[in-house]
Amino acid sequence: MSRKRNGKQKQVFRITQARQGLAEDVRGRQRRYVISMSLRTVSVVVAAALWNTERYVAVVALVLSVVLPYIAVVVANAGRETPPGLDRVTAPVPPVRPALLPGEAAASAPGRERTAP
Repeated sequence: MSRKRNGKQKQVFRITQARQGLAEDVRGRQRRYVISMSLRTVSVVVAAALWNTERYVAVVALVLSVVLPYIAVVVANAGRETPPGLDRVTAPVPPVRPALLPGEAAASAPGRERTAP
């Protein structure tokens, strides 16, 4: 993309797929972790409150409260990956020359002419 300014071409670059800032990334991960730990706290309270009345619901809430810390840590640590599309910025790959087939090796040797079968 280019713009004209005073009769000269000036190249303008757009950054559409840039990473988010580090502070914003950490803030988002902390928010996800706090939300997950809040859900864990609620599930522990539900398990304790329903233990004598609804045992099955209490057991599900208890299992959820045991599994949620692991999920919260994995989700909170999942960050700062390369966004899709940024890997295409690398230099172009040179074209690959096709390999010779077994019968073509002798026919393409220097000094030999190819004869029709």
